[in-house]
Amino acid sequence: MWTPDDIPDLTGSTAVVTGAGGGIGLPTAARLARHGARVVMTVRDLARGEAAAETVRSQAPGARVELRRLDLADLGSVRAFAAAFDGSLDILVNNAGVGMIPRQTTADGFEMQFGTNHLGHFALTGLLLPHLLARPGARVVTVSSDAHSLGRIDFDDLGLERHYGRFTAYGRSKLANLMFTLELQRRAGGRLLSVAAHPGATATGIMKLGVLTRPVNALVRLAIQSPDKGAVPSLYAATSPEVTGGLFVGPGPRPLTPSPKALDESVAGRLWETSEELTGVRFKAITQHS
Repeated sequence: MWTPDDIPDLTGSTAVVTGAGGGIGLPTAARLARHGARVVMTVRDLARGEAAAETVRSQAPGARVELRRLDLADLGSVRAFAAAFDGSLDILVNNAGVGMIPRQTTADGFEMQFGTNHLGHFALTGLLLPHLLARPGARVVTVSSDAHSLGRIDFDDLGLERHYGRFTAYGRSKLANLMFTLELQRRAGGRLLSVAAHPGATATGIMKLGVLTRPVNALVRLAIQSPDKGAVPSLYAATSPEVTGGLFVGPGPRPLTPSPKALDESVAGRLWETSEELTGVRFKAITQHS
């Protein structure tokens, strides 16, 4: 069975990991750095993120580890990060996310879970695309979830102003993540690998256990895994030579079958076009999928 010890030598490569200050983003960044990659860790709060960067540096002495600010709930921040990024990019791990929160909006007025988890990463990927295409075999890994099966893309209520539920909104954002992954692969063809990862139930800040009853809370805590284990599907997707574009990787790591709604190419195409309109970011460098 594949383990992070099987990660190949990544010397000379560059990886960007969003949400690297904690959760599964921190061990993802640490493992990539330990295997030789230059790792750019993105966080919303640089002061709090410095401790995470020091953790990675202590685990990977001599590695090139950089800490940069990125708020995916603010397209201005996304554009500033991308504009300051230089050089080629081998691995982009779209990891950061929020989940199961009361309805809020981003700096640009989008529903927070959809705006952060999907639109922020959609814009980031599009803006970094020239850097990715400069490296043959570059990979975009987007963290989705099996919760995507709970979601539905309602183009008439993208703000969820009429029907908001914290769990269904999270599921919708994860469905959008998975549909984006598959559509990016269709449009890019062989120019890069677009892969999705489902970490499994993991003890991270996104697990809002306080909304559950005490007995259920206790059972859930017994079932969830550590962030180190939750990072395994992302690391496999980002580095294994066995990975192919469009794969959905789950715990194990093993391939998962997306729900039928995630495979609807007509909805995925409309979501892509809508996302371009909402973010103002267009993927001009790749062939359009017909």
